Formats: sequence, structure tokens, C-alpha cells
Amino acid sequence: MTTNIPNGNLSHEELENGEEVASTTVPPASDPSKKRNAFSELLSPPKKPSPSVLRSTPPAATFAGRAGLGAYIQAPETFPASRVITYDDKFVTINDLYPKSSIHLLLLPRNLQKQLLHPFEALSTDAEFLSEVKLEVEKLKVLAAKELRRRFGKYSTQESKREKARELLLEKDEDIDEALLPPGRDWEKEIVAGVHTHPSMAHLHIHIISVDRHSDCLRHRKHYNSFATPFLANLSDFPMSEEEMRRRRHERYLERDFVCWRCGRDFGNKFVKLKAHLVEEFEEWKTE
Repeated sequence: MTTNIPNGNLSHEELENGEEVASTTVPPASDPSKKRNAFSELLSPPKKPSPSVLRSTPPAATFAGRAGLGAYIQAPETFPASRVITYDDKFVTINDLYPKSSIHLLLLPRNLQKQLLHPFEALSTDAEFLSEVKLEVEKLKVLAAKELRRRFGKYSTQESKREKARELLLEKDEDIDEALLPPGRDWEKEIVAGVHTHPSMAHLHIHIISVDRHSDCLRHRKHYNSFATPFLANLSDFPMSEEEMRRRRHERYLERDFVCWRCGRDFGNKFVKLKAHLVEEFEEWKTE
């Protein structure tokens, strides 16, 4: 029997950004003795549970619709490392189910007093909590930057010296100390963090996302403008004044013309043309 946790209906404003809203079911508990390796299981095929696990599986909890993130907060240890990257008593970090860039993480605070507040309120009324969030986000930026380097470093001009030094050490069969390699490209500058003005999901979540906007899940106007305009309030903007909160909530950011995140070209309302242009920009961005 499945336990459904009700969430209510989405308002027009909460649906504004066009994010996909999916229910999430807490899976059976995994073996706690197995270590989690962030990003390493992204391409791993799904594993079938053993008969013993199937027999002992307790009733699952389904967090319906916009409450879907609650499943990760409640039982992060039950999800594979391809979904839940890190967790502790204060935070859970997941890969976004519908990423809007090459790297798209969500930081989920587990604080019961904060997790159902609007992000503007949660991040502007408690200095200690904001400090904890910012510290955790900085750690995730480092993690995300390392993953960008792993995926795209071989294409980057700025990374060429670093890669040549690495190859030389490999040829000599020597251990590689990352700290001693040439610095290469500053991938952390390619990561932004923030919250949506009108979140589609009920639980407080902070987006940590690469700037490239390269994803099959980026499908229409609201997907793009929810990350390419101030609809995504940068974490550095907090704490935010009440006047600024009111102003941002009334702005129609998602209705703005499409402007390329990289070159600034204005595409008006031509999303198909923008999407094709983003592919070109992505290829050039990789080689910087």
C-alpha cells in the first residue's frame, strides 16, 4: 500500500516557470555499507532488487506533485547516487530530475521550520540559516566545477596546459596531485546559484547550475527565462529587503524576449532560433 502525502494544487504563479512537477516515491532502503560516489553512477544501468529486498520492503511514501522533493529530504539514503549526491542532517543535494544545463543540482535544506517557506522569506529572515546555506552552496560549486572540468576540460583552450601536465605524469606512471597541476580554467565562474521568484515545488530548494543552458529538458520560453532573467534570484542577493521582495514578485520576467546568456543577442520570441543558437554557443563555450 502506498502512502500519499497531499500537496494541494499549483497556483498560476507557481506554475509560471513551466517546471516539470513530478511525484516522487521513496524507494526501498539500499545497503548502507556501500559508499556513494557523486556523479559516478549517472550512466549506470538500473539494478534489480534482490528477492529478499522485495519481500522486506515496507510501504512506500509518495510525495505527490509539487511536494515531490520531500521524498529526498525524508529518506535520501534510499536513493541511488545518480540522484542523491550528498546528504547530512542539515542538507540533501540532488541532481535535478529535469536539468536545464549540463550541471544542475538542487540543495534541499532539511530544517523543518524553513523547508516550506518561500525562498525569499527563508533566506532573508535568519542570518545564521543563510550563512549555512551559502557555505554549503560554495562546497557544491566546487563539486560542480570539478564535474565540468571532467566533462569538458579536454575541449578547453585554458585547460590545455593542465591536461598536458597530466598526460606527462601519466606517461611517467607517476601519481597525480591535482593541487600541483597548472590551474587551467576557472570552472567555478561557470556556476551560478539562486532561487526562483515563484518556485514550482513546495519545498525550499536552491539551484546550483552551470551557465551553458545545454539540455534536452530546456524546451520552451519559461524554461529558458526562468534561468536567464532575474526570475532566478542569485544567492548573493540575500538577505533581501521587503521592498525588493515585493518588486521581484510583481515583475513579469518570464515574458521577456529571449536574450542569449553568452553573447547578448536578442531573439525576440523566437525560441526555435534561440535553441539552435544555444547549441553553437555551447560548442564555443566549451573551447574557451
